[in-house]
Amino acid sequence: MSERVSSVAPVGGVGSRVDVRAGRRAARIERLGERAAWIYTALVFAFLFLPILIVVVYSFNAGRNVNQLIGFSTKWYASAWDDRFLMNALRNSLTIAATSAILATLMGTASALAMDRLRPRVRRVFELLTYMAIIVPGIVIGIATLIFLVTAFDWLNPWLAYLAGPDAPELGLGTSSVIAAHTLFTLAIVNVLVRTRMRGMDRTLIEASEDLFATPVRTFVQVTLPQLTPAIVAGGLLAFTFSFDDFIIAFFTSGQDQTVPIFLFASIRRGVSPEVNAIATVLLSVTILTMITAGFVYWRGQRRATLVNDAGVPAVLVATPEPPA
Repeated sequence: MSERVSSVAPVGGVGSRVDVRAGRRAARIERLGERAAWIYTALVFAFLFLPILIVVVYSFNAGRNVNQLIGFSTKWYASAWDDRFLMNALRNSLTIAATSAILATLMGTASALAMDRLRPRVRRVFELLTYMAIIVPGIVIGIATLIFLVTAFDWLNPWLAYLAGPDAPELGLGTSSVIAAHTLFTLAIVNVLVRTRMRGMDRTLIEASEDLFATPVRTFVQVTLPQLTPAIVAGGLLAFTFSFDDFIIAFFTSGQDQTVPIFLFASIRRGVSPEVNAIATVLLSVTILTMITAGFVYWRGQRRATLVNDAGVPAVLVATPEPPA
């Protein structure tokens, strides 16, 4: 019996040493994998953001040669500001972005409120269509919008000439067509943000307003709208950003009108200059500030709603006259 135990004991010791070595090897491989993942992530972010940083740095270059950093100067910003073609493109971009953001905010909010009252199966169909509008590549939206608008204008212009005579306006591609295309694209973003906020909204306040015999309009203005305001504002800011930065859809639907991204594309075809870098830096700054503002507004609204729900304190009191006996 003792011989059997002594013969088995060394085997167990060898097995435990093998397990320890295998565990150390696995831990070493795991650490190497983590380091490789961190290095790969750092390289990806460097590949994404280093060119942007170079553009920003060279926008303050005192020399005209973009390959040599001579000194610090802001003259290229002043030169870009004095360019009347750029100012015209900037006015078009601001007009298109502001108008499409307002329309997308109104239509996206209205569609979100309407979808909330649909039956679940019908709502899922509209949700799928909304997500498809966001997922579909911009070049597909641009080509489809171009074909639709050209076909519609070819059909409407003869009728306008027939009904209004030779002085009838002729419909064509331009700022209005870009606004229409951007509105249809960005209202999906507003719709998603508003519906996401509606899922976390305190429904008991609406029920309390109805119990107090408030009208639907008053309930919406005093109860629903204050809870949705952060999502609506964030959606409007995001819609403005996407419209202001868009190149592909605007390139297909703008006609002879130019926006800032289209102007930059045309300028780069003639060669990269510090003025182009200055325009790109301003465009980047506007985009980042708008995105930060939208994120802050949405986060603050979500945090305030969470605190109110956790405290269990009603946020709105609706005062209405007592119903007649």
